Amino acid sequence: MSAILQKIRTGLRRRPEPEKANPDPYEVASQWQLMWWKFKKHKMAMIAGIVLIALYLMAAFCEFLAPSLPLERFTEYKNAPPSQIRFVDPETGFSLRPFVYDMKQQIDKETFRRTFQEDTSTKFPIYLFVRGETYKFWGLLETNLHLFGTKDPKSPLFLMGTDDLGRDLFTRILYGARISLSFGLIGIVFTLILGLLLGGLSGYLGGITDTIIQRLIDLLISKPTIPLWMALAAALPKDWTPLQIYFGMILIMSIIGWTGLARVVRGKMLSLREEDFTMAARLAGASDMRIITKHLLPSFASYIIVNVTLSIPATILGETSLSFLGLGLQPPVVSWGVLLQSAQNLETLAHHPWLLWPAAFIVVTVLMFNFLGDGLRDAADPYK
Repeated sequence: MSAILQKIRTGLRRRPEPEKANPDPYEVASQWQLMWWKFKKHKMAMIAGIVLIALYLMAAFCEFLAPSLPLERFTEYKNAPPSQIRFVDPETGFSLRPFVYDMKQQIDKETFRRTFQEDTSTKFPIYLFVRGETYKFWGLLETNLHLFGTKDPKSPLFLMGTDDLGRDLFTRILYGARISLSFGLIGIVFTLILGLLLGGLSGYLGGITDTIIQRLIDLLISKPTIPLWMALAAALPKDWTPLQIYFGMILIMSIIGWTGLARVVRGKMLSLREEDFTMAARLAGASDMRIITKHLLPSFASYIIVNVTLSIPATILGETSLSFLGLGLQPPVVSWGVLLQSAQNLETLAHHPWLLWPAAFIVVTVLMFNFLGDGLRDAADPYK
């Protein structure tokens, strides 16, 4: 009898645990998967992500997408309005191939104002993958292939008009996107490094280190941001190359912009440095820098990602403001802020409103980053 009971006990112990046929995916998903599923429910954030990807692709392939070169001048079309792409011609009727009419300049005999009128007797068909002005793609490959254009290199194909020197504004906006958008990405890298490093050391070490870093933050925060930007930008040497000024402005933005992130990181560190996993890492012999970088910072990585998406547009606006005021990048460098310098005169804007097109791209970019940050914040919030 006892042998039978022993076999029954052995069989019960060896019986496998019943497994769920279809486990709930939320029960086995990682933190990043849960964040992605929640992020997809935020429609505006998804749209913003697609728009931002399109903007950065536009900046990356600006040479190929632009119908002309940023410094190419069309002397007969100074301050010309945007070209109207048409499909219907009064003589030939509807055509599947789009075209633009030529534009002739006229002068009002009373006001002496120069205006442009379409010359319907001359039209220029628009083609895809046309040969135009030669350029170096990414500074490496020399080619003359453009995404679209006309077979006449001097045709008035100006999707967003021209400036006072006859340069195509659409082309210059595409090239300016590379400078302005990359400025935000590179600038936030330096800001992130300073904020995480100094904020982490301040919160984890405490003592005199915390006091020095916090007083430095108080000093920077107490200064008005725009005058401080202007003072530091004006201090840059005048004989610097455009590339040196570019990185000098990035350092200026980073030196001023790291304080907010450092304050928040310090608060997170103060609450996490006494946790059990921190004590275990310390007893295991891990150094302070390893504990900060490998254990503490990853525990609130979701907040860092949200902070980055909200800080990038602030950096872009900083570069635009300084360049607009003439203290940042200067011509012949092309950025959105440099392009807006020609829009400072109200009389000019009244006659040539298309010069404000760079401002529209700036507004769209900043709004898209804010929507993306809202979606990431909601996705990273464990209480939603």
